[in-house]
Amino acid sequence: MSRGSGAGFDRHITIFSPEGRLYQVEYAFKAAKSGALTSISIRGADSAVVATQKKVPKARSEAAEFRFKYGYEMPVDFLARVLADQAQVYTQHAYMRPLGVISTLVGIDEERGPQLFKVDPAGYFVGYRATATGPKEQEAINYLEKKIRPDLSLSADDTVQMAISALQNVLAEDLKATDLEVGIAETSNGGLFRVLTNAEVEEHIVAISERD
Repeated sequence: MSRGSGAGFDRHITIFSPEGRLYQVEYAFKAAKSGALTSISIRGADSAVVATQKKVPKARSEAAEFRFKYGYEMPVDFLARVLADQAQVYTQHAYMRPLGVISTLVGIDEERGPQLFKVDPAGYFVGYRATATGPKEQEAINYLEKKIRPDLSLSADDTVQMAISALQNVLAEDLKATDLEVGIAETSNGGLFRVLTNAEVEEHIVAISERD
């Protein structure tokens, strides 16, 4: 019995198709990218920013447990590895299904400065200068590739405004402050992550419109 291109090879996570594909992992990628929201993340010279249409739940329990155990904040790359390991476990057993989630992590590393990592459903994580997730992911990445040059040094304000501009561009609409949530981690603030207020987001939106 044939069920389309999967032809029965999508029944278990551990079964490869004749072409070497794992359909359940591919389904997880599709689910993670087909949500109703797009987010933009950018790493600046002294900050790392994530802008989205809705607050994204953070892996707070893992980070809190690490701080309690070791006495300092969990490095961003370490948290990315933990989440990637958890996702990878779900691709190894027939009785599990891959997690349909793509996680984006931003923060400040005491030694390496602003950090930005993305974790995918296959259990792979990688650092970025700028990236995006969601339905408009590819359009956003194309936009960011045109705007962010290797020698470009972005201030905290520039980084926030770049993220908001990217969202406005790929969504093709003028977003209001109440439509957005923007989180930022800055070296000048001891690396603490905070969510900008509506008034702060509005200031950045006004600055973007005046600049353009």
